[in-house]
Amino acid sequence: MDKKAIIEIENLSFSYDGTNVLENVNLTIGEKDFVWIVGPNGGGKTTLLKLILGLLSPTKGSVRVFGTSPQQARTQIGYMPQYAQLDPSFPVSVLDVVLMGRLCKGQFFGPFKRGDRKIALEMLREVGLAEFADRHYASLSGGQQRRLLIARALASRPELLILDEPTANLDLLVVRELYELLHRLNKQFTIVMVSHDPAFVAQTVKNVICVNRRVAVHPTTEVGDEIMSELYHGQVRMVRHGHSAGEEK
Repeated sequence: MDKKAIIEIENLSFSYDGTNVLENVNLTIGEKDFVWIVGPNGGGKTTLLKLILGLLSPTKGSVRVFGTSPQQARTQIGYMPQYAQLDPSFPVSVLDVVLMGRLCKGQFFGPFKRGDRKIALEMLREVGLAEFADRHYASLSGGQQRRLLIARALASRPELLILDEPTANLDLLVVRELYELLHRLNKQFTIVMVSHDPAFVAQTVKNVICVNRRVAVHPTTEVGDEIMSELYHGQVRMVRHGHSAGEEK
C-alpha cells in the first residue's frame, strides 16, 4: 500500500533575476519519511526549503503540502531554523522560547493559556530539557539550544518537521544524541532535514535528496563516495556514524 504523500513537487523550476536555481524538480515525500536534503552551497537547498515552506513561489510547476498550498499548510509544519535569531542578553527563559511555537495557533496578545504552557512543558520533556524550563536561554549549551529549537517547532503540534542545519558546529557525541531524538520523533511524523554535511547516521535517514540545481533522490544505502563526489565536484568521502571501527561496510 502506497504511503500518503505529504510533500508533492511537480515540474518545478525557480529563477532569481533570470538565473536558474532549480530546474525540472519532481519530488514526493511520504508520511513518516525521514529524508536528508544535501548539496553544495549555492546548489539550491535553501531555495527548495523556502518553496516547501511557502516563502517563495515557483517560477514554473507546483508545490503541494498535505494536498494544499504551502501557505495553507503552515499550521501543520514545524520549522527549526539554522539560527535562533534570539539576543542572548534578552531576558527570556527556556520555557518562554518554546511558548513562541504556540503563536501560530492564534495566541498573539495577552498571556499564554494554561493549555499552551502544558504543551510547552510536554515538548521540553520530549527533548530532555524539562529541568531547564526556568533557566535563561543563553545558559544552555549549543546542543541544548538545538534541542530547544526543536521543542519550539514541536509546540505547534506539527505533522511535518523541517530542520535547517540542525547539526552544524556540534561535536560528534551531541550529533549522535540529536539523531537519536529525531529517530524517536520520526515515529510520529515526517521529518525533512537540510544539511551540507555529508556525514550522517545511515540507519536513521531513509532517503537522501541531492540538490545541485537539479534534484535526485537516492535510498541512503545507495549513497556512497561516487555520488557525493559528483554532487560536490570533488573528493568527498561518506562518514557513516552508525558504523564503528572494524565493522563491515
